[in-house]
Amino acid sequence: MGWWKVSADTLAGSRFVISPLAETTASLLALERGTAAHPGERQWLDAHRAAYLRYAEDHPAIPALMRVTARYRWIPSLITVPPAVDGESSFADELRDIADLPLATVAADLAEIGLTLKADALDLPREAACLLEWVWVNTVLPYWPLRRRIIEADIAARTTRLSRGGWAQALDGMRPGMRWLGDGRLQINALDRPPREISGGARLLLVPVTLGTAGWVAWDEPHRYVLTYPCSGALAGHRRAAPRTLAALLGPARAVILTQLATPKTTTQLVALTGQRLGSVGRHLRILREAGLLERHRVGRSVLYHRSPAGDLLVQIQNEVRIQNEAGMLRSDRH
Repeated sequence: MGWWKVSADTLAGSRFVISPLAETTASLLALERGTAAHPGERQWLDAHRAAYLRYAEDHPAIPALMRVTARYRWIPSLITVPPAVDGESSFADELRDIADLPLATVAADLAEIGLTLKADALDLPREAACLLEWVWVNTVLPYWPLRRRIIEADIAARTTRLSRGGWAQALDGMRPGMRWLGDGRLQINALDRPPREISGGARLLLVPVTLGTAGWVAWDEPHRYVLTYPCSGALAGHRRAAPRTLAALLGPARAVILTQLATPKTTTQLVALTGQRLGSVGRHLRILREAGLLERHRVGRSVLYHRSPAGDLLVQIQNEVRIQNEAGMLRSDRH
């Protein structure tokens, strides 16, 4: 398995970072693969993938490289670079880092998986920058205000988890196959990769993206190491259905909100995930909290809502009732 040895100083200095380029890279990967994690993501793919495939056919160099490296489950440095350590970089700044990548860096990256950079590859960084700019302008920028709010809400929720359970709890399950092994060892994935030691003044950056199937690592050794992971909330349009019995008890709108709050979320994130108006969400949250089904707490400037133990129990009971009802209907059908 691939794992990193993370020093205590590096872990203490770790931070969450918002990266427009990472969101664009995740979108590029989804457009190339054509796979969606949920209906909302499928709707976005259906709206943009045909145009992407036409662009990729006219500009095939980077898509072709991505298809080769995908066989090794490897994300080439040509489409992702570590974001700045302090503050949020603009997309233009991050894109400039791609366009200015030295070919020696690109060659060393591909050599990690046994690939050799071709002699005619002088324009690859520029072509990669052009492709990422097309994806950003056409498929990410129109949704960026919403996606950014979802990313902010995810960071707030994970910061809360960090304050309650430390880095082991915050990092476990962040990406498929990722978990804290103890003794400073962080399992990155289940792949057969050589371990890396992150120590000294190196910084570990955690970068959320809204695409549900995304996740990768990157580094600028020995200074920055990046873990990109999918947000827990995902894109608006992914509507988690509430059990009919719960909807009958609380009303459909409040039942959906209570169902969504298995993990902490902000009002803004609930608006994105449920499609309800901001005023309606606020009113439903107040009623559910007064009923003892929700709790709230503040993290920085964000207010997070999550189910109380009573709310968890109510949802659990209603799910069990739903399962029993479905089983009874099946038995009736057989007779």
